Amino acid sequence: MPLDEYVDEEAGHDEWILDDIRACGGDAEAVRHGRAGLATEVMVAYAYDTIARGNPLGFLGMVHVLEGTSVSLALLAADAIQRPLGLPDRAFSYLRSHGTLDREHTAHFATLMDRIDDPHDQDAIVHGARAFYRLYGDVFRSLPRPAPVAVPQPAAAEALA
Repeated sequence: MPLDEYVDEEAGHDEWILDDIRACGGDAEAVRHGRAGLATEVMVAYAYDTIARGNPLGFLGMVHVLEGTSVSLALLAADAIQRPLGLPDRAFSYLRSHGTLDREHTAHFATLMDRIDDPHDQDAIVHGARAFYRLYGDVFRSLPRPAPVAVPQPAAAEALA
């Protein structure tokens, strides 16, 4: 699969995710028209900057991170989120399909990377991947955490009895 076909295959994923948000009972239109979190904005800005000011092939570092983590984590994440929240299967069409589809994408990506033999391009991709691992981690670290559940503590007299 040539690179342009690979890019075309990624088009429309935002709609797929919005459908999953709807299936969870969320407001997909608010998400569509809302502002991304700061960590996401920074990651996307870094991608644009890499293309515009650095070596455009450095963007492939982001592809590596997104496709690789999807294969590793998508199915596990879907299970870990779905069960405790009691959400329907249709709310996880994106994660469940990508846990499988991205295996093909990573194999294709590896074939593309094997064809890049210029050391400067290779360095740009590796540098990009390292940066995007950090930035993608920041996206998850910035997610709101559930409020801790207060565990009632026994009164001092009861504890001594």
